[in-house]
Amino acid sequence: MRFELFIAKRYLLKGRKNSFISIISLVSILGIAIGVAALIIALALINGFQGDIRNKILSSTAHIMVNNIVGEGLEGYEPLIEEIKRKIPEVQTAGPVVFGTVLVKGSGRRASGAVLRGVDLGLIRNEGWSEKLESGDLPLRRREILLGLDLAAKLDLAAGDSCLLISPQPVLSPGGIMPKVRKFLVSGVFETGLYEVDNNTIITNLETTQRLFGLENKISYIQIYLFDIFAAETVARTLRDMLPAHLSVITWKELNASLYSALELEKTVLFFTLALIIVVAALNIVAGLILLVIQKIKDIGILLSSGATPKVIRRIFFLQGGVIGIVGTTVGTAIGLLFCALANRLELIKVPAEIYHMSYVPFNTAPTDVAAVVIVALFISLTATFIPSKKAAAVNVVEAVKSE
Repeated sequence: MRFELFIAKRYLLKGRKNSFISIISLVSILGIAIGVAALIIALALINGFQGDIRNKILSSTAHIMVNNIVGEGLEGYEPLIEEIKRKIPEVQTAGPVVFGTVLVKGSGRRASGAVLRGVDLGLIRNEGWSEKLESGDLPLRRREILLGLDLAAKLDLAAGDSCLLISPQPVLSPGGIMPKVRKFLVSGVFETGLYEVDNNTIITNLETTQRLFGLENKISYIQIYLFDIFAAETVARTLRDMLPAHLSVITWKELNASLYSALELEKTVLFFTLALIIVVAALNIVAGLILLVIQKIKDIGILLSSGATPKVIRRIFFLQGGVIGIVGTTVGTAIGLLFCALANRLELIKVPAEIYHMSYVPFNTAPTDVAAVVIVALFISLTATFIPSKKAAAVNVVEAVKSE
C-alpha cells in the first residue's frame, strides 16, 4: 500500500505537465469542503431552532398527559398519581390539572377569551413558573391568577390589578340562568416566549379552578414530567399497559406532531439539497482523474511492464481520489464547526427579539448530524473514483508504450 500511496501523492502534487490536473484537484477539494461546511451549518441552524422551540413548548406543556377518553374528567386521581410515581422511576413529578375556557374582563370594556389552567401549588413551583415571571408573585392564595404577558398587555392589566373571570358554567340566579362571574387579583405576569401561551393563558391554583368550573373532586388530566424528555414514548407505552382502558396517554411529541414532522421534513430536504454540492464536486474528481489517466498512459504502461498488476494501478488512482475526498471533508468539517462556534460566541446572526423571542439564531451541532455529513461526503467522493480507477486498470501495456 505504501508504493501505491507514494505514486498517488506524486501524481497529485508533483510534475510539470499536470498543473491543470492539480487545479482541478484543488477545485474538487474546495467544492467538497464548501458542501460539507454548508451542510453542517444548515443542520446546526435547524437543530438550534428546533431545540429552542422544543424548550419553549415544554416550558408550558407537560411531557406526558393522562386523561379520560370520554372527556368527563378524572375522579379518584390522587391514588393514581401516587401509583405512577411509585412504579415508574423515570417520572420526576406528576400532578393534577384542571383547565377550561373563560372570558376575562380587564379595565374598562376590554375583554378577551383565554384558557384557565388550575395547577397544584407544589407543581406551580416545580414547573418553574417563578423563573418565567416578568412581574409580581405566584398565585399561592385563592382568587389569585397569573396572566400571560401578551394577554395582560391586551387587557391593560398588571400585577396588583383586579379583573373578572366569566365561566360558561351556568348558575341559577333570581334573574334566571347566568354565567358564573368571579373577581380575581392578578398576582403576577409571566412570559414563556410562545405567543400562543402568552396571549391566551391564565394560571391559578387547582381548588379555585375546580370551584369555578363546578368539577368538585374531578380534574381534567394528570400532567407528568420526566427526568429525560426523550423517554416519553417508552414511559407512555408502560403507562398504557398499566392504566385502565378508559384513560388515554398523550406525549409531548404526539401533541405537537405536525410541528415536529414539518421540521424533520425540512431538515431532510435541506440535507439532500445541499448534498448535491458534494455530488458536483465529486464530478470534478471524476473529470480530473480521467484526464490524469489519459496524461499518464505511458507511466501506467511502464508500471505494468515492471510487474505492477491492474489491481495496483486501480488502487493508485483510487487512493488519489480518496485523498481529495478526505482532505475536502476534513477542511469542510473544520470550517463548519468553527463557524458554528463563532456564530454562537459572537451572536453573529441577530434577529428581532420581539418576533422570535430570542436575540440571535442559535447553532446546535449534533454529533450524529456531523457524522452523517462526513460519511455521506466520503461515500460520494470514494464512489466517484471507481470509474477513473477502473479505466486506468484497463489500460493495455503494449498500446500504452506504443502510444508514446
